[in-house]
Amino acid sequence: MANEQGVENKGRKPRQRKVSQSVFLASLVLAIIVSFAAGTRSEEIYQIAAPIFGIKVAKQPLDTEVMKEAYRQLAANYDGDLDANKLSDGAARGMVKAVGDDYTTFLDKEEAAEFNKSLNGEVSGIGAEIGVRNLQPTVLRVLDDSPAKKAGLKTGDIFVAVNGTSVAGETASGVADKVTGEAGTTVKLTMRRGSESLDFSITRAQISDPSVRWSVSDDVGILTISRFDDNTGSLARKAAKEFIDKGVKSVIVDLRNNGGGYLTAAQEVASLWLDNGKTVVTEKSRGQVTETVKALGNPTLKGKKTIVLVNGSSASASEIVAGALKDYQAAILVGEKTFGKGTVQKVINLSDDRILKVTVARWYTPQDRNITKEGIQPNQTVKMSSDDNNAGRDPQMARAKELAS
Repeated sequence: MANEQGVENKGRKPRQRKVSQSVFLASLVLAIIVSFAAGTRSEEIYQIAAPIFGIKVAKQPLDTEVMKEAYRQLAANYDGDLDANKLSDGAARGMVKAVGDDYTTFLDKEEAAEFNKSLNGEVSGIGAEIGVRNLQPTVLRVLDDSPAKKAGLKTGDIFVAVNGTSVAGETASGVADKVTGEAGTTVKLTMRRGSESLDFSITRAQISDPSVRWSVSDDVGILTISRFDDNTGSLARKAAKEFIDKGVKSVIVDLRNNGGGYLTAAQEVASLWLDNGKTVVTEKSRGQVTETVKALGNPTLKGKKTIVLVNGSSASASEIVAGALKDYQAAILVGEKTFGKGTVQKVINLSDDRILKVTVARWYTPQDRNITKEGIQPNQTVKMSSDDNNAGRDPQMARAKELAS
């Protein structure tokens, strides 16, 4: 037997039902009213419906009439062309900025693409790490299989000019901005190597720089983590296994200038030292615990003498790892006070590839400390001066190696 939705058993025709004209007209009017309400009162409808599905809503709905009025007046009076997409992005950016939280941000389509690339270590360039040495922009590292490597660039080469324009005295980031560019395009470099001047023409390519590098020297494993991305945990565990296989006596973890990344990656790295089930970090929202992140798997490096290098640019996920290892006395922290970013951001994908990064919680170390603005103090403070940097000296690494020996 067919039910009232018109579902029918095989071999039987559905029952035909007539609808009176008055009922039809009433239904049509109701549909129009509902459609109109949904279009003009969508925010009010959302405020009512969202909590039913466990979605938080603002206590006070947003009044968008001022924005709409401003747009109407712009369109009516502005002497020039208006880009509706730019105006929409600008409105969203301004609203998010008005929250007053430096870490709650709106990213337009282009910014979102760059954000995703940077977090995954992808950039269009030549594959050379640039820094300032002796007040001159210098190649600090050349990535394997990169255009720079194939062209013959070497560590220590000094940038003289990029595309014919002198870069003497420029910052590392300023030179990097000139060197990077769209894959397939060419950049011309004039470099100085000793007393020799060399010219290079290098075709840029998509470069992927792994977030983890490691080496073993004098029974010491050195693990450098530049960010916490999707591959950080597996790479760090691979390095740890190699350290154990080679019988290292101690480990140095370099988290300097690491601005953070994914919480799960920090959890995986900390788990190399902490027993399964140990608290790595606790998240609280409005004073209430919302999540406790715990160590997972086998602590491959547990018991190994470990020194963690940190500085003022070690932030977020870096501080989570450093804070957990310090609280459990699983490592000695050396260097300078960390940045002090004790908040957690959720990355929300918006329409047309835009992104909203919003602060959803504060995080606390295993000893229930939030380090916002205060940072984490190292066990041993070792400064890195501008003179050290210019001369290529690294007193922080030197002290870490002394402790590791």
